Amino acid sequence: MDNEFNVDLITLISDEGEEIEFEILDIIENEEGKFYVLFPYYENPADAVNDPGEYYIMEVFEKDGEEELAEIEDDEKLDRIAAIFEENYYNDDEEDEEE
Repeated sequence: MDNEFNVDLITLISDEGEEIEFEILDIIENEEGKFYVLFPYYENPADAVNDPGEYYIMEVFEKDGEEELAEIEDDEKLDRIAAIFEENYYNDDEEDEEE
């Protein structure tokens, strides 16, 4: 049996030009738009020990026909999208426990 787990990764470039890899935890699409829920990716799990464990939600917008990601400026929108993600995440965990 193959227990290998593959993650979906995306590389973002910081304002300082640094490339940072993130795992895509979820993609949420609703009437407010399309959003990526991201968590910093560490190739070596030991490197994740000092990570605060925060996830990031980025809004998708189109620029010159390409998808780009941007921080959500509206705190209320951010809270709504975070609530959707957390509900989905915890519901998935409960379903996994039932199996």
